[in-house]
Amino acid sequence: MPGEAQRVIERFWRVQDQGDYTELAPLFAPDAVLDDPVYGRFEGREAILKFMTMMVSEMGHREIHFTLDEVCGDDHAVWARWTMHSPAGTRGGVGIYKVENGLMTYYRDYMDPETGGGEAQ
Repeated sequence: MPGEAQRVIERFWRVQDQGDYTELAPLFAPDAVLDDPVYGRFEGREAILKFMTMMVSEMGHREIHFTLDEVCGDDHAVWARWTMHSPAGTRGGVGIYKVENGLMTYYRDYMDPETGGGEAQ
């Protein structure tokens, strides 16, 4: 049975699907850490909000969106398998998340390696 953390991450994905990444910031704890494989590490909700603001523009400009393929978690930790879609193709990945008191405290994505020819970057 899904726990509280999984419910938070499912909400994260519902918000992300709407395309306004800035709406994700309130789901993070004030001292949260986000590690992105492309853009780096962001510490604290304010830094995460700045990153999410940039993501709104960047993902729209690059015509990239993500779909959630699978999610599993308990009350404290979650993993989610996702697919990135772009005009150049698709690329899979996994996110890991920690949640405490209903807020994300840690988020890190890992992307599948490029296989060459046609996969999104």
